[in-house]
Amino acid sequence: MKKEIPDKNLFMMCKKLNTCALAELPNGYHVRTCRRNELDIWKKMPFDDEKTAEQYSDYMTKYFNDVYASKEDLFFNKCLFVCDKNDTPIGTCFAWKAYDRITTIHWFKVVKEYEGLGIGRALLSVVMKSIPKDEYPVFLHTQPSSFRAIKLYSDFGFALLTDPVIGYRQNDLEECLPILKTYMFKEDFEKLQFAQAPENFLKAVKSTCINEF
Repeated sequence: MKKEIPDKNLFMMCKKLNTCALAELPNGYHVRTCRRNELDIWKKMPFDDEKTAEQYSDYMTKYFNDVYASKEDLFFNKCLFVCDKNDTPIGTCFAWKAYDRITTIHWFKVVKEYEGLGIGRALLSVVMKSIPKDEYPVFLHTQPSSFRAIKLYSDFGFALLTDPVIGYRQNDLEECLPILKTYMFKEDFEKLQFAQAPENFLKAVKSTCINEF
C-alpha cells in the first residue's frame, strides 16, 4: 500500500500537548537511551527491511554526521529506544533542538512487527512529556505514507502547517491532502487541524541548507 504513496514533505506543529492522548507502555516493554554501540541499530530502525536499510545506510550516516556528530554526547543522552523484555530495541523517537532554536521530534518509528500494539503512542507520550512547556511549539517533518503516524500526531495536538515553503523544502500539503483523505479513516481525516508557521520558526529553518528535522 505505502509503495503507491509518493514521498512528499509535510510539516506539523504542536502549540500545546493534548494530555488526553497520552498512554503508558504495554507490559513487557520499557524505554531507555540508545547506547553508543547501538548506533547502527538506530540507523536501520526507520526502514522496514534489511535491503532498504542498506540502501539508505550512507544517507543515515551523513544525516548523523551533519546533525548530531558535533553534539554526540547529547544525541546519546536524547535518543530513545523502546525495547522488548529482552532489551531489544523495537522503536525509536526523541526530541531535538534543531538549529539550536526550535524543538523538533526526530525519527519516530516502531518496527513493523510491533505496530498496532500501542507502543508508538506510549513512546511518543514519553517524548512529549519530557519537553518543558516553555519549549513549545514543537515541530516535526513527515510524509503522506506515514498517515497512521499523522493521525497519532493529530491526537497529541499537532496541526499541519500551511506555508508553501519551509526553509529550503517545498511543503506539499495541497498535494498530500487528497492522499491522506484516501488512506485515513474519514473521522480521523476530518479532525486534522491546520496552522501557519510562526516567523521565528521560518527564520530558523532558513538559517542553514542542512535539514535538521
